Amino acid sequence: MRSLKCYNTYMREINVREIEDKVCEAAGTMAFSYTKDIQNSIDAAIEKETQNNCRMALEMLKDNAAVAKEQRIPLCQDTGMVTVYTEIGQEVHFSGNLHEAIINGVAEGTKKYLLRASVVADPLFNRKNTGDNTPCIIYDSIVPGNSVRLKLCTKGFGSENMSALKMLKPSDGIEGVRDFVLQTIGNAGPNACPPMIAGVGIGGTFDYAAYLAKRALLYPIDSINPDPKYAALEEEWKKAADDMHIGTMGLGGNTTVLRIRIEPFPTHIAGLPCAVNLCCHASRHTEVIL
Repeated sequence: MRSLKCYNTYMREINVREIEDKVCEAAGTMAFSYTKDIQNSIDAAIEKETQNNCRMALEMLKDNAAVAKEQRIPLCQDTGMVTVYTEIGQEVHFSGNLHEAIINGVAEGTKKYLLRASVVADPLFNRKNTGDNTPCIIYDSIVPGNSVRLKLCTKGFGSENMSALKMLKPSDGIEGVRDFVLQTIGNAGPNACPPMIAGVGIGGTFDYAAYLAKRALLYPIDSINPDPKYAALEEEWKKAADDMHIGTMGLGGNTTVLRIRIEPFPTHIAGLPCAVNLCCHASRHTEVIL
C-alpha cells in the first residue's frame, strides 16, 4: 500500500490482493474458534446451571470448541453463509475490485480450510451448489479517515431459519415488540442451537430492521448498550427468555439466551418495524483491519 497526493490531500492506496489474503485467513479463524466473550459467557452459563444434563451439554460445547481450535477444524458442520460489513475510510483508494477480492477471499478460505460449501447459485430453480460458499453478502459504509475495517460473520441456517420480521403498529409499543421477540425465541426452541444470541432491530424500514438485527450480533456479549433505556429492556427480555427454560440444546435449564442486543433506528410515524435475528451460541465472527 502507498499514499498518493491528490487535490491537496493524501490518499492511501490499498491493493485488494492484501484484503483477499486477509479474508481467506479470517474465513478459517471464525470457523475454528470462539471469540473471548463467547468463551466467557459459556463458562458463566456452566457456573450458574443447576440441571446436570444441561451443564453436561454446555461442557460438551466447551470441549468441542477446544478440539476445533487445537486441530483447526470447524466448530460446526454448517460453516454458514458469510456476511461482510465494510467500513471504508473516505481517503482510501483501492487498486482492484474490492468486492471481487472479498468474494475470492471467502472462496479461497473455504477451499484452504476444507469448510463445507453451503451456498446455491439460484434460490428457487436448480439450486446447484456453487462449490466455494460464495457469493457472500456485502454491506458497504463510508467513514472518515484512511483505514479499512471488515467485520465478518458466518451464520448457519439452523438459527437463520428461525429468525423473523414483523411490521408492527406504533400502538403495539414496547409490549408488542417484547411479545414478538419472545415469541420468536420460543418458536425457535432447540432448532437455533441454544443458548442463543438474539439481535433485535427496531425501526427504520422493512429491510433496514433486518440489517440492524443481524449487525447487532457483532457486539461483544459483555458490552453494554449505550442507551440505558434499551440496556434495561435487554436485561428484562433476557430474563424472560431464560424463564422459558428452553435451555442448552433444548434440554431445559437456566440459560436460553446468552444475550439480547437491541439496535434502534428512527422510523416513519406510521410504522414500527421489528426484526429478530437469532444466532447459535458460537456467534462466529471476526474483524480484518488495514
